[in-house]
Amino acid sequence: MGMNKQSFIRGTFVLTVSSFITRMLGFVNGILLARFLGAEGVGLLMIAHPLLPLFITMTELGLPVAISKLVSEAEVRKDEARIKRILAVSLSVTGTLSVVLTLVALFGSKWIASVFLADQRAYYAMVALTPIIPIIAMSAVLKGYFRGKQNMNPLAISDIVENVAQIIVILGVVNLLLPYGIAYAAAGAMAAAVIGEAFGLLYLFSMFKWSNRGKPKAAAPSMNGQFSIKGDRTLFELLRIGLPMTGSGFIHSIYRAFLPLLITKSLVMYGVGTELATKQFGLLMGYAIPLLFLPSFFTHSLSTALIPAISEASVDNDTRLMHTRMDLAMRTALIAGLPCTIMLFMWAEPLMTVIYHAPEAGVLLKLIAPLFFLYYFEAPLQAILLGLGKASTVMWNHVLTNIFEVIGIFVLGSTFGIEGVAWGFGLGIVLLTLLNFLSVAGTIGFYFDFRIVFKTGVGAVIMIVCGLAAHHFMERMQLGTIAELFVTLLVSLAAYAATLQLTRALRGNPKLPPPIVS
Repeated sequence: MGMNKQSFIRGTFVLTVSSFITRMLGFVNGILLARFLGAEGVGLLMIAHPLLPLFITMTELGLPVAISKLVSEAEVRKDEARIKRILAVSLSVTGTLSVVLTLVALFGSKWIASVFLADQRAYYAMVALTPIIPIIAMSAVLKGYFRGKQNMNPLAISDIVENVAQIIVILGVVNLLLPYGIAYAAAGAMAAAVIGEAFGLLYLFSMFKWSNRGKPKAAAPSMNGQFSIKGDRTLFELLRIGLPMTGSGFIHSIYRAFLPLLITKSLVMYGVGTELATKQFGLLMGYAIPLLFLPSFFTHSLSTALIPAISEASVDNDTRLMHTRMDLAMRTALIAGLPCTIMLFMWAEPLMTVIYHAPEAGVLLKLIAPLFFLYYFEAPLQAILLGLGKASTVMWNHVLTNIFEVIGIFVLGSTFGIEGVAWGFGLGIVLLTLLNFLSVAGTIGFYFDFRIVFKTGVGAVIMIVCGLAAHHFMERMQLGTIAELFVTLLVSLAAYAATLQLTRALRGNPKLPPPIVS
């Protein structure tokens, strides 16, 4: 597997397979942690995270997206020297920032804990996680480079390496630390995440070295002045795309940092004690939300491959190619998102019981699942905007959504308890998808073949009917919850797939009429 450029569809496929494996491994990871640490321990892990996204956002400066876009454009023009410049500038910027921020995070840890941690027992977990900052920053630059080259294999394998390493460490470390108390065990789980990331980075770096072996070194401009001007221009172009991404990431991270406090406070106002509030927060953020995100691995893969694919088409001003790729992305989101939503809604309680032994989280899952359906479209729409260089539009859409979510979660949470919080989340997703859709339609127009909606709709109805019949049959057989759930889901999916096959919904759609511009 050299540095061959992959087609958009092949790149998406590679990423989807690896994302599926990664999600499964991540899921195993989550189950192990839930079994070892319980809802309270998982709650501590969730609370220990608050400032990490913020620090990572500040080190990455949105560069991964910018690198992927600029490298793919330089590839079209066959400009190797520019690719080298992009990498050199990115690595020096993120390297410096990440070291500074890691030191700030370590020396300021006591103060950060006193201000941000809703539960002080999460302190050790927070400190254990700090060294991950420079590792993630460096990985992000290399991943952006491979995305721009449209070679998704290294990304795919590094994610798997990372997760396997993490699970191995968790199995070893968490059990050893449990006797010393839940705070130390949670810190061990965080250390495992750091070690996993480090293995992923090692793999990426070795692949980068291997892919560039035997290539003539791109001639570095001899005159210092010339280099610094080109370097400055490269930095300016990277930041033009990167900074709006940083802005939106920054606001989102601050929002995520205050989220545990916001949710627990709104629950306390509703009349729930602090301990129960932490437990309910764990049920929503540790159990229900991860399960909702589990099927979205394919939209994530699609989005990753879509950014360079769209920016490549926009360099050549090829609107037709952009629309073909957009249509493919939307169809995939619909075909895969619908059955996932149905399964998570219909079988919420048995899923929660089998996976986490927490049937009480089923109610929350059932509440958000229908609204979450739109999330499958939100990610590809955002990728299209980034591919078109509309990073600031993405930022403002996120800002508006975060403001809306904060108000929604607080108002609904203090009125209806944890169910209100769940509603607040779901409505935020609806708003974000709508804003991204309007932005794409306003930029390049939006085309969608509505026959596919009818076909998948028929598939969904047949899926529900067959699923209910299978569940009824399995209940009479009395083979236990796991067997019941497994057979029900299998029959449902088979019925859905068969319907799509019969209605030819899976066929491509090469003939695109002119777009509907809003």
